[in-house]
Amino acid sequence: MIANMRAHTALFRLSAATALALLLTASPLHAAAKVELELVGDTQGGGAMGFQQWAQSLSRAGIKNVRIRAAEPNDKAKIDVQGTAESPIYVVTGVITGRDELLVPGARFKQSDAARLAQWLDDLAERGPPNRREAKLAFSLTAKQLEQVNDDLSKAVGFSTVGMTRSEAVEKIGRQLTLPIHVTGSLADEDKVADELSGLSSGTSLACLLRPLGYCMTPRQTAGGLSYAVAKAKLDREVWPIGWPPPADKPLAKLVPPLFEFLNVNVQNVTAAKAIEAIGARLKVPVLMDYNAMARHGVDPAKAIVSMPAGRTTYSLALRKLLFKAGLKFEVRVDEAGKPFLWVSTVKPV
Repeated sequence: MIANMRAHTALFRLSAATALALLLTASPLHAAAKVELELVGDTQGGGAMGFQQWAQSLSRAGIKNVRIRAAEPNDKAKIDVQGTAESPIYVVTGVITGRDELLVPGARFKQSDAARLAQWLDDLAERGPPNRREAKLAFSLTAKQLEQVNDDLSKAVGFSTVGMTRSEAVEKIGRQLTLPIHVTGSLADEDKVADELSGLSSGTSLACLLRPLGYCMTPRQTAGGLSYAVAKAKLDREVWPIGWPPPADKPLAKLVPPLFEFLNVNVQNVTAAKAIEAIGARLKVPVLMDYNAMARHGVDPAKAIVSMPAGRTTYSLALRKLLFKAGLKFEVRVDEAGKPFLWVSTVKPV
């Protein structure tokens, strides 16, 4: 799922002004508007009976504010925007064809599709005309919504997480956020957090805490506004990742300079966990572990013994070689606030 998110990363980090400038259909969000439907067509002879049948079908589907009139030569399917920016009114002109189909901008319906037409009208009320909608990015959110989520999740975790249960840590981080968290299911667990997440962003920390529980977090827009949904992870679910690829304008040499410093090494028969801890302390960056992948592939850094002969190398090469001997690898990621950290996972695919 991380790969699915990378395509959105560059736009995700832009300011709202820049992001919106890149969107061809940008427009401000609005509350649900009023929608009126005007049906036009042949109201004479058999056409009148057809109109009556349409009116009955629409009524059964719960569609209100419907007017019927005879078609004029220049009539076409369209949406007129009336009212004010705060309280818009969308007047939809729908043309009933000789084939007894209703044409509206971008769609056509039969009488048997009245329920689907009702959904189309509800969507129009919520999101506005198609040519006035904002483009949707990751999580079906707009650029403005993504920036609001990113700003919220950029807040640093202001307490030590070591020794807390994961559910306690999730709940405490949630109290720091502006947007609400809605949990489906129970996060009750006895698993103690080994990672120190203090100082890292709330978004990356929440994703890290939830993953070992088999849960994930997804920002979403509902009628009640923006919020975070926490639920059991599924293969087809777009989830908030544990960190992001570093921005293109910040190479690793600038993001984590100590990675490329040279040192004399002589590592003999130590656990991979101790090697990771020692090098992470020298690099002065947090180290987060992919416990799920390690459990799946039977890799235990606390038991894997690694060695490296005496020599001169960089921290990056030393860590890469030591981890590889334990079936592990690392990559540099950044949290929502741009803070770098090391993500340690298995060599085998997750």
